[in-house]
Amino acid sequence: MAMIEGEVAAGFEPVRQAFAANFSQHGDIGAAVCVYQYGRPVVDLWGGVADPDTGRPWRRDTLQLVYSATKGATATAAHMLVERGALDLDAPVARYWPEFAANGKADIPVRWLLSHQAGLITLDRPVPLDEALAWHPMTAALAAQHPQWTPGTAHGYHGRTWGWLVGEVIRRVSGRTPGRFFADEIAAPLGLDFFIGLPTSERGRVSRMVYRRPDVDLTTLPIASVPEELREQVVAWRDPDSFSNRAYAVTDPAGIDFDSPEVQAAELPASNGIGTARSLARMYAALIGEVNGVRLLTPKTLASATKEQAGGKDQVMLIPNRFGSGYMLPTETTPMIGLNSFGHTGRGGSLGFADPDHGIAFGYTMNHIIGGSDDMRATSLVHAVRRSLE
Repeated sequence: MAMIEGEVAAGFEPVRQAFAANFSQHGDIGAAVCVYQYGRPVVDLWGGVADPDTGRPWRRDTLQLVYSATKGATATAAHMLVERGALDLDAPVARYWPEFAANGKADIPVRWLLSHQAGLITLDRPVPLDEALAWHPMTAALAAQHPQWTPGTAHGYHGRTWGWLVGEVIRRVSGRTPGRFFADEIAAPLGLDFFIGLPTSERGRVSRMVYRRPDVDLTTLPIASVPEELREQVVAWRDPDSFSNRAYAVTDPAGIDFDSPEVQAAELPASNGIGTARSLARMYAALIGEVNGVRLLTPKTLASATKEQAGGKDQVMLIPNRFGSGYMLPTETTPMIGLNSFGHTGRGGSLGFADPDHGIAFGYTMNHIIGGSDDMRATSLVHAVRRSLE
């Protein structure tokens, strides 16, 4: 039984119960959850093991890589530039990044990058991983790439390329890399323990990820044996030329070891943010209200950022989803509190979001990478927050 540490305010005891159940029933190894309400923490819990190989316990300051939950942090950086008048989401990307105009992309607005509508999910020629980690070779390749569909006519999850696309716009506009901008303008004012590009000095606090092997590899089964609702996805997973596979094959090799020091030190604004659940929740709290005198976006900017831009069937994930300008919006499969919630999930279960109607901001990080429809950990925590509010 994992030892649960931290504090819970009166009325939020269901969250502690759900967090403990994640260890005893749902596979958590090491994890943390934090909830803010109207700018103040009401849940701050952690427990379990940060490194199963050594037995190192998960501590209050343990850092966790959160995969695509990073996108929420990067989107926030972009919208801060919008609020300052430095970036216009409806202007062509090429206004800020002239090389991007190549191959029919001159009229793509910045907003379509944020909302996964640009059709730049992959590359005709993957970039060597070490060059991709160095930034400029990847952005040059994306600037030269032709879209996979007519931009603006469909959306598909830009799982890897999103970070370089949006990050390069941030770099061109601000003169700082996206990780540096986040550190200076978001992390420092709020005192966040969250990094896009991990300093060497912090590596000893990072947990080690454990990846669950599926009980059944659906790609090896006869298609008639696959549940009907999953067949289209399974067919795509079997096809190396499908968008579902090509979207994650933009580097050579395609697989990226996110536990490696080189990957964690690089800036991958779509996928390698490393921090605490407390920092995720605190950032989202500062998007919907003040946290110790700091508010990141005005209500007007936030309303624009979270207005739905793309919805329906995703061309990469092959499921219905919804996006604002960088933030995920609630669906039946994306656990959040209410209709006006916004945030972002990450591979394997991590989640950060805010709900302005209830003043709630939420962060959950964990090192057991499970994912899939049977992963109930984040969902159970969100349901517990709802019970607490009721």
